[in-house]
Amino acid sequence: MDRTGVITFQGGGLTLTGNEVKAGAKAPDFTVSDNGLGAVSLKDFAGKTVVISVTPSLDTPVCDTQLRKFNESAAAMGTDVAVLNISMDLPFANARFCAVAGIDRVKTLSDYKDASFGMAYGLLIKELRLLTRAIVIIDKSGKIKYIEIVPEVTNHPDYDKAIAAIQ
Repeated sequence: MDRTGVITFQGGGLTLTGNEVKAGAKAPDFTVSDNGLGAVSLKDFAGKTVVISVTPSLDTPVCDTQLRKFNESAAAMGTDVAVLNISMDLPFANARFCAVAGIDRVKTLSDYKDASFGMAYGLLIKELRLLTRAIVIIDKSGKIKYIEIVPEVTNHPDYDKAIAAIQ
C-alpha cells in the first residue's frame, strides 16, 4: 500500500499511500466534497469522460496554473467531458479561489474528510497528508485511460499529453 521512489518534493523522497492504479484498470469509486459540502462520487459522472486534475493545494503557483490551464481547455472539451480538480484544500478555500480566479468550467472538489480519492488512487502523500500532483483520465466506460504522476511534486504535469489523451 505504501510506495517510495515514485515522487519527490524539492528533491526529497516522499511516500505515496493507497491503492496504486494503472491505465486500463476499472476506475475505483471515491467520495469527495463539493464547495457546498455536498458529497460527490465518481458515479455522479457515469457515461462521461472524466478528467481529474490532482493538486496538492490551489494556494501554490504550480497548482494555480494547473487549474487555470484545465479551465481554459475545458471549453473545447464538450458536454460529455467532466473536468474536476481534486485537492485536500477545504471546500471554502476552493470556492474562494474559483471566485477570485474566475474558474467556471472545472469543478473543484475536496478530499479533506477521509482521503477517499487519495487512498483509492494511491495519490495520498503519507508525510504531508496532501495529494500528489497527477492527472487521471477515465473514459466513458469507467476505465482509466491515462494517468500521470508527476515525479517532482513542484513541477508541472505534461498538459499537452494529457489533453491529447482526452481526445
